[in-house]
Amino acid sequence: MSVFHFGNVVSLATFSPIVERLEFETLLRRSPLCVVRTMTSVTVSACGMTSAVGLTAPSACAALRGRLSNFQETRFVARDGEWILGAEAPLPQSSRGVSRLVQLLVPALRECIDAAEMEPTDIPILLCLAEQDRPGRVPGLEEAISKRLFQEIGELHEASRFYADGGVGGAVALRDAKALIEDGAPAVIIAGVDSYLSAGTLRAFEAEDRLMTATNSNGFFPGEAGAAVLLTPGDGELRIVGMGFGAEKGSIHSDEPLKGHGIAQAMKQALDEAGLIYEEISYRLADLSGEQYYFREAALGQLRLWRGKGDPEQIWHPADGMGETGAAIIPICLGVALTAARKRYAPGPIALLHAAHDDGRRAAIVMRSEGL
Repeated sequence: MSVFHFGNVVSLATFSPIVERLEFETLLRRSPLCVVRTMTSVTVSACGMTSAVGLTAPSACAALRGRLSNFQETRFVARDGEWILGAEAPLPQSSRGVSRLVQLLVPALRECIDAAEMEPTDIPILLCLAEQDRPGRVPGLEEAISKRLFQEIGELHEASRFYADGGVGGAVALRDAKALIEDGAPAVIIAGVDSYLSAGTLRAFEAEDRLMTATNSNGFFPGEAGAAVLLTPGDGELRIVGMGFGAEKGSIHSDEPLKGHGIAQAMKQALDEAGLIYEEISYRLADLSGEQYYFREAALGQLRLWRGKGDPEQIWHPADGMGETGAAIIPICLGVALTAARKRYAPGPIALLHAAHDDGRRAAIVMRSEGL
């Protein structure tokens, strides 16, 4: 049975490894009509980003808009003897493991905390990390990061927590952030940090022929990033108006054929919650990073929902510039959408974001920006 894994509430002084689980089927069975009636208006108010193409959100978003990339030879060698290409963030200090993740995360968090003009203890931080079974994942990652964040930022809000769900974690965190705002929280930060640039991770994905190399064009460039977005109640430049979840039986590891039902289900649920149809989408943002499987799935999802009226929407995938960023991708895409709305270069007012997990979980988010 597919489940979403939740980290428990974080007290940065004392971290408990107890993990709460919520059955994924609960999300699939929810009624979109019921959600629409109780929908609280949630706005993306600020963003922060640390990546290979920029160490702040404005610089990273400008680089992505200009279609710049930063793929270089890493210190890792592929089986064919060639250097593996990746997108490594140009951090001020060289580091690995938890220290590197903290260097990626903290500047992004501070961008949002500064924008909120609040103390960290007043803002719940929902932090997305690599899935528990990711090859090369640092043992005890949650506890190690919580200790380092306490040193860098101080004690956080008691409702802060971890989500070890990889690329779809940001959507689950967004659902919980909405609940916190409904309960009276003045602001919530959703953050994500991840890095594929470790020996164990690269070795495992290369063994599955999933890395982009000189001898394999059906793969992704490994990357790393830390990203965060500040959510507040009320109307603003970029509102979250719909969310959806789905499950694809024909996952990338499955022997079943890919049919695109999971991503179509997630997108349809998000659009229903927003009161929109697919043809009203102005553009899409996605976690696509180079593997043909996920590009085919994105196309199948579109075909299952689009009725051929008008021109197909644009699709933006930040991995073009910063490589595969795993758990950071949804905060990255939300930050890109906010910047595009503020600077008025978004193709239109309605954006659809979708993300996938290798185990078949799918998530979608619909955003609306005013004045476009």
